[in-house]
Amino acid sequence: MIIRNEADLAEGLELLLERDPRLSVLAESAGPLALRLSPPGFAGLASIIVSQMVSRASADAIWRRMTAVLGLRPTAEDFLGLPREVVATFGLSRGKLVALEAAAKADLCGPLRLDELAVLPAEQAMATLTALKGVGPWTAEVYLMFCGGHPDIFPVGDVALRIAVGAVFFGGARPPPEAVATLAEAWAPVRSVAARLFWAHYAGLTGRTALPR
Repeated sequence: MIIRNEADLAEGLELLLERDPRLSVLAESAGPLALRLSPPGFAGLASIIVSQMVSRASADAIWRRMTAVLGLRPTAEDFLGLPREVVATFGLSRGKLVALEAAAKADLCGPLRLDELAVLPAEQAMATLTALKGVGPWTAEVYLMFCGGHPDIFPVGDVALRIAVGAVFFGGARPPPEAVATLAEAWAPVRSVAARLFWAHYAGLTGRTALPR
């Protein structure tokens, strides 16, 4: 199963609730879950890299400056072809610039293409992505979920997910990633659907969306 559309997401939710009926109350209150899919490739991964460790407003501002120069779907070739003085106007941190350059070179020159990577098994795809300099587990997980449509990924390091899981299963305490990973094993093979459900629950608790861009 790969999550490609609303029907796939609905099928995954049905399976999730069969696996763990405790989540039925969350599903009823959450309403329709957000699909939020983008095409796989450099542009999708670049957008996620830009959003790392900054506010949504800051990420959106950087992305607007990039797409004003590169177009709405930046390509690896176009990004690598930019003069340094143009890249400097985007407001990227050194770490994000390193990650974007590594992703662009890998996509353009091999040995991987980001659109092909999205169809690999999640474990293999994660290992390949995190081998890129500057690409950590959260970035790889979000790319595989929202660009690759992988059905069985739960980003245990995501703070909003830990808050939401803590509110339901840990008496309001924020659990460590290891505890969340253990709990999420019960939601395989559709942990990506569970993640969407808990992001929706977080939005209900706080009034703020925490879905990755």
